[in-house]
Amino acid sequence: MPDDIVITEKTSQAKDVRAAVGARFGPVLPAEGHLLALLEPEEVVPDWKRWAPVLLRPDGLYGTKPAAGGNKASKLKAIRDALKAAKRVWLATDCDREGQLIGQGILEHCRYRGEVRRVMFTAQDPRTIREAFAAAKSNREYASLYGAAVARQQADQIYNLSLTRTATVTLGRGGRGVVGVGRVKTPTLAIVCRRELEIRAFKPQAYFEVVATARVEAGAFEMRHAPRDKILKREDAEAVAARADGFEGPLAVKVEDKRQAPPRLHDLPSLQKLCGSRFGWSAEKTLAVAQELYDGEGKKAITYPRAETRYLPESLAPDIPRIVAGLQAGQTFRDVPVPDRPIVRRGKTGHFWDKGLEGAPHHAVIPNANTVGDLPAIWPRLSADERRLFVVIARSYLAALMPDFRFRQTTALLDVGGHPFRALGRQPIELGWKTAFGQEGDEDEKDEGKQLLPPLRDGEAALLREPKVEAKETKPPPRYNEGTLVEAMQNAWRFVEDPALRERLKEAKGIGTPATRAEIIKGLKRQDFLAAQGKLVVPTERGLALFGVLERADPALVDPGVTARLEFLLDEVLVGKQQVEGAIDAVCEQAARIIGRLVESGAAAPLPGHDAAG
Repeated sequence: MPDDIVITEKTSQAKDVRAAVGARFGPVLPAEGHLLALLEPEEVVPDWKRWAPVLLRPDGLYGTKPAAGGNKASKLKAIRDALKAAKRVWLATDCDREGQLIGQGILEHCRYRGEVRRVMFTAQDPRTIREAFAAAKSNREYASLYGAAVARQQADQIYNLSLTRTATVTLGRGGRGVVGVGRVKTPTLAIVCRRELEIRAFKPQAYFEVVATARVEAGAFEMRHAPRDKILKREDAEAVAARADGFEGPLAVKVEDKRQAPPRLHDLPSLQKLCGSRFGWSAEKTLAVAQELYDGEGKKAITYPRAETRYLPESLAPDIPRIVAGLQAGQTFRDVPVPDRPIVRRGKTGHFWDKGLEGAPHHAVIPNANTVGDLPAIWPRLSADERRLFVVIARSYLAALMPDFRFRQTTALLDVGGHPFRALGRQPIELGWKTAFGQEGDEDEKDEGKQLLPPLRDGEAALLREPKVEAKETKPPPRYNEGTLVEAMQNAWRFVEDPALRERLKEAKGIGTPATRAEIIKGLKRQDFLAAQGKLVVPTERGLALFGVLERADPALVDPGVTARLEFLLDEVLVGKQQVEGAIDAVCEQAARIIGRLVESGAAAPLPGHDAAG
């Protein structure tokens, strides 16, 4: 039996590793995702077989057992047999928390005590893999990564099963099914349900705006009445229009030269948001397309896609010339005018910032520096969707290296007897990074700022003519698509009312992880709590019913802010600011409090039969 073995996360990864390093580091043995599952509560404490409102926290941690399904049993046996004689293991699973849990979890389950080297790569081409093996570190250096994964897995098991069982026996009396509760899934359902109820309760309100044509020496332009509050009565708007008709007075003109830096690079949530809005893709589809670009046979075109940071390490700056040259060798990106000396923006407001990657095992999603030179050969292998997503990622990278967008902003104000009228114009001076996107670069522009104003002088006279009253109506908040729902999950701090906590949670990663959010949304749809409505995602009546019962029982059950606070504690394990036990304690304390509230509210009307939503 060999002294060294390599463990990868899946068969395709094993194939890439073999192609890169052969058997130099021993036989390459693939897992099949998670080969292990946590023990069920009744397998730890037999009395827990009977469902009751209790906190299902064992002494210590839940142990593991072989997971069922697929070829998992044979994969685990092959690895276990090889570990018996191995003196050194090269752990080459994915570079995130889940990858660490999959690989190290097997070693812990098999009680392996030999040397472990961690191979971390953020792209799956041969060169990157060879460099990763050469730079492998002791697995001890990734103790916090494993600890964060263990804390999350254990906390979810305790929270989800304890509250699902408690909710079922206290709220599901007479029902036929399980009242499922999930630490992340339930508040995700709540985000969509609250928005739907807000839309249904919305009462549109009419209001009125006044717009007039202003004439100056150099030409004419549109000025719009800009009151502090909306005008709610037509007669009030008509009075303003009458006052404006024929009014002549001096303009207050302010001209400023401004600049706008390029947008941040993409992580998975930003890609899911953009693709959901632009292409109508589900979060799951965006991840699947990105994954194929990352590790598909003959592709390997981008870096690790499950990123949740939008920065790059400064060590990747030397790759810029290679990536730019590779992209511009093809027709798609040939006309993007990246300067001969690309602009490298560092620090928090830039793109290359080491501190912004603290605690993150991977960086923003960018083209793979080691395969971009082969893009002419790779391109024909890509599907239409893969090309669309690659173009999004590549243009974002090129834009980050280009000059700022520079423009001249002119603001003109006219005081019409105490009624302010305003015009705003923006004249491009240098398009800079916007040329990387073409027309797409103007998507976020407001219509008001697109007006091209004639040359204006401060103090010159303007004559208002042809005032019009425009009838408008307030609009409800928009429904989510899967991309904007992922963004809402990532920015769960927005659902927190306490200002101090809200500010603190801005630095957190929201609820769920890049690896789980798409699956959470898919699960809610599969269980008929959410449904697709064109590009949008809406709650079903069944989902609204579950949300209503849980919210009445204890608002904390459906509060994204509560889950965000727990996620923050779990994430602190990753950066060494929190111990595994401490993070699990915090989740258990919250679960125990909710159990008490559910028991107290047990006299409430029971919920009709529901399948698990945990």
